[in-house]
Amino acid sequence: METPGSQTSLHRANLERVVRAVRTAGSLTQAEIARSTGLSAATVSNIVRELKESGTVEVTPTSAGGRRARSVSLSGDAGVVVGVDFGHTHLRVAVGDLAHRVLAEESEPLDVDASAADGFDRAEHLVTRLIEATGTGRDKVIGVGLGVPGPVDGEAGTLGSPSILPGWTGVNPGKELSGRLGVPVHVDNDANLGALGELVWGGGRGVRDLAYIKVASGVGAGLVMGGRIYRGPGGTAGEIGHITLDESGPVCRCGNRGCLETFAAARYVLPLLYSSHGPGITMERVVALARDGDPGCRRVVADVGRHIGSAVASLCNLLNPSRVVLGGTLADAGELVLGPIRESVARYAIPSAAAHLVVVPGALGGRAGVLGALALALSETGDSTLLGYEPPSGAKAFT
Repeated sequence: METPGSQTSLHRANLERVVRAVRTAGSLTQAEIARSTGLSAATVSNIVRELKESGTVEVTPTSAGGRRARSVSLSGDAGVVVGVDFGHTHLRVAVGDLAHRVLAEESEPLDVDASAADGFDRAEHLVTRLIEATGTGRDKVIGVGLGVPGPVDGEAGTLGSPSILPGWTGVNPGKELSGRLGVPVHVDNDANLGALGELVWGGGRGVRDLAYIKVASGVGAGLVMGGRIYRGPGGTAGEIGHITLDESGPVCRCGNRGCLETFAAARYVLPLLYSSHGPGITMERVVALARDGDPGCRRVVADVGRHIGSAVASLCNLLNPSRVVLGGTLADAGELVLGPIRESVARYAIPSAAAHLVVVPGALGGRAGVLGALALALSETGDSTLLGYEPPSGAKAFT
């Protein structure tokens, strides 16, 4: 029998450490694996050779610091993961391999607020179509990440606020989609997944403490602390949209007055321009016109930036992140919105917190959520699954 502390147990733990490091990063050189795991270069070399022989990893020649090196990534045959991103007006699905390569991706318009059942029907159909398009069988799917536009109760797995998605009241999104696809589904809100996507693939790479601010029909934030998403016990950490800016302000959908969302979200901002630009104007059009010099749109974008900056200043005083990544359509306004955000942060944040903060636009645009969903599925995939054995309580031992 295998006992804790035995050579077999230690070897298995080292295998998992190497697989986990490669899975998290997408690909690493052997020297980088040694640094990130704390294992010796000789141990890493032996483990990589073993994993290559078993078909778990692929090794390709590369260079690092001008020297020849070997890049290690998980094998494309080890399985695929799926990301599903529900927005209020869209559904986006992506299929990726364990080396962080996106194999297929597609989006389509969808009124998510109308019906949860219809949303899941559409998601199941799109996932099936994309898996077939990659030439991968459904049996190769080892996990799914699912993003929804609202806070998720970490214990119950249900949406934490019925006022945000009333058509989803009482629905457990992960359980519903898992029952349809037959694989584990991991759920988080769209802002957290946007943060995870930017952390792995975009404007947050190499940063361990950041806030991802998403401005769309609502306003939310994904918080990364120490390199990990911070959700809080009720899954509502990062609800920056409901910071009160004006106690006498408009009534918010949460029931309070003067929340940031009532000054920054599209549903509240667009009506300000109806009289001059017509009721059909969209946030995408506002940003485009602002970039072209339209004075009304520029004013609206700048005002939104200042309001967001006030809330970000409070975030800085509490958590002191090193980077804020602005996502959503508003990020396309560039300095027209980033400048006012920085001005408000400089005015309202503690100087030492403001001095260490960098505010940047998201690098992934509308793809941040679905790529974050892929990253969530990757991060939740058990290393034992990839190595071909189950944990001690499972039925199958490593061979």
